[in-house]
Amino acid sequence: MAKTAKNRVGVRAAKPRDREATRARLIEAVGSLLAQEGFKGLGVNAVAREAGVDKVLIYRYFGGLQQLIAAFGREGNFWPSIKELAGGDIEDYHQLSVTEQLSHLSRNFIQAIRRRPITQEILAWEMIERNELTIELESVRENTMMNFFDMFFPSTDKGPDIAAMGAIIGAGVSYLVSRGRQISIYNGVDLQSEAGWQRLEKAIDTMISGLFAGAAKR
Repeated sequence: MAKTAKNRVGVRAAKPRDREATRARLIEAVGSLLAQEGFKGLGVNAVAREAGVDKVLIYRYFGGLQQLIAAFGREGNFWPSIKELAGGDIEDYHQLSVTEQLSHLSRNFIQAIRRRPITQEILAWEMIERNELTIELESVRENTMMNFFDMFFPSTDKGPDIAAMGAIIGAGVSYLVSRGRQISIYNGVDLQSEAGWQRLEKAIDTMISGLFAGAAKR
């Protein structure tokens, strides 16, 4: 009987490789459902069905739906990492001037969001829905961006308010990328063309340079 019990345990226990594969499928399923239906269509049963697994594995591997959402935010390529925002090389980014750092950050952020269609859909859904699940993803975004600014732009009472400026630029980019899914032209700028986004990048560069030039004259 001891041998039989041992065999049963062996059958139930997931191999490490299978466990990681199942975790990845569940995280991917979250992104797929969020893009298709938004947060209202997201539930334990729906995620399990999308992933093709038993819903009990959500609790076993993550602890629940909210923790799974947090894992999607951290592991599911939802938001660009600090390294990606810095352009791939953190040490090189450190060597840039402040205005160059901000300009590179803006371009890297634009490109990162534009190549994440699922993130674009989620950002659009967040404009009309708010619950404990959206808050989990907000936390992932906020922590990443605050860690980035703490690393490269430590707060100071002197000079422009870089964090506030970053908030304005980031919000504008997020909105325009999300709007570009549905409309072509916004205030004369083609949001569905590379030329249009190059115009926006140049405009952001001009604003950054102007802000620091104005601060230097004070």
